[in-house]
Amino acid sequence: MFRKIMAPVDLGHLDRIRKALAASADLATHYRIPVCYVGVTTAAPGPIAHTPREFTAKLKRFAEDQAATHGIETEAKACISHDPSVDLEDTLMKAIEEIGADLVVAGSHVPGFADHIFASHSGYLAAHTSISVFIVR
Repeated sequence: MFRKIMAPVDLGHLDRIRKALAASADLATHYRIPVCYVGVTTAAPGPIAHTPREFTAKLKRFAEDQAATHGIETEAKACISHDPSVDLEDTLMKAIEEIGADLVVAGSHVPGFADHIFASHSGYLAAHTSISVFIVR
């Protein structure tokens, strides 16, 4: 049914996407397909990594850990963005095409007042891509 899962990850907030990570692993096991963990960072030093190279290495280690923990095939794709707060959705949409994903499993948050005005990143993907998007709260 599906060939590849894309799972957007924020390495600084893994505790907030535990359920989405578990769902990605479960679906990968069920369909015997790989999960590509996609992380978005800037070229500037940040709290997770000082350089894009360091961020890429951390994301790759995370993917390897997920593979070992769940017994699934994984990949890692680091995307460098000028300003993730502005172009995160476009960066993720581009990653979907680049990796050939046909399912996105993304974590969400409990909606608040601002969500009635501004769409969530996961909601944007669901509304603007032609592939299936599973949003896990």
